Amino acid sequence: MTQEKFENIYQRAAERKGGEQNLERLLSEPLSQQELLSITDERWLSIFTMKVFQCGISWQVVRNKWDNFEEVFFNFDPELLLMLSDEQWEEKARNPAIIRHLTKVMTIPANAQMLINASYEHGSFSKMVANWPKDNTTGLWEYLKKNGKRLGGNTGAYALRQAGVDTFILSSDVESYLRNTKIIDSGRNTKKALQAADNAFAKWHIESGRSLTQISQIIAYSCGDNRVI
Repeated sequence: MTQEKFENIYQRAAERKGGEQNLERLLSEPLSQQELLSITDERWLSIFTMKVFQCGISWQVVRNKWDNFEEVFFNFDPELLLMLSDEQWEEKARNPAIIRHLTKVMTIPANAQMLINASYEHGSFSKMVANWPKDNTTGLWEYLKKNGKRLGGNTGAYALRQAGVDTFILSSDVESYLRNTKIIDSGRNTKKALQAADNAFAKWHIESGRSLTQISQIIAYSCGDNRVI
């Protein structure tokens, strides 16, 4: 099946949202490469941790406690956190000021180490992300899954989007569209499906000149229940 022209998807989304102006107001603008380079490891670790804790719980509940998380975990300074003993981590996981969940708390040192390792290899985690090729978006997701902890599935992708990285997301609406149009026809996280998604979004990016973020959002707005971020 021939991949649908992006203009057709855009017009369908605009019609559903009451016109092009209304649709444009709903779209997010990702950060520039230079802006991405300014994100510190502390902010990356904070964002990754927030997304881990938001899995399976109301996102707003986590946000309401986030100032407490920042205080308890030294504003997510990776080097300070990696100095803590196992006993200190267990004590922090019992702190009533945060959401008490030892398994999720223990993702913090694991993901802090990922950030430090990326700095050794690439100069900084932000530099690695800023220079990641757009036609291999899912490769960055795989990096987070392989080298981080609890950053697989959509968790890593949503964290990247929150940080301002230009990435598409396989939300339920987007995945449904890709399946209905036969772009993907295998398991969601198979190498075949991820490569097919990369190829489709790269083609739409070249065709439209739009960011992967906006392409993803427009696809979601063009169909389904509009589960976007």
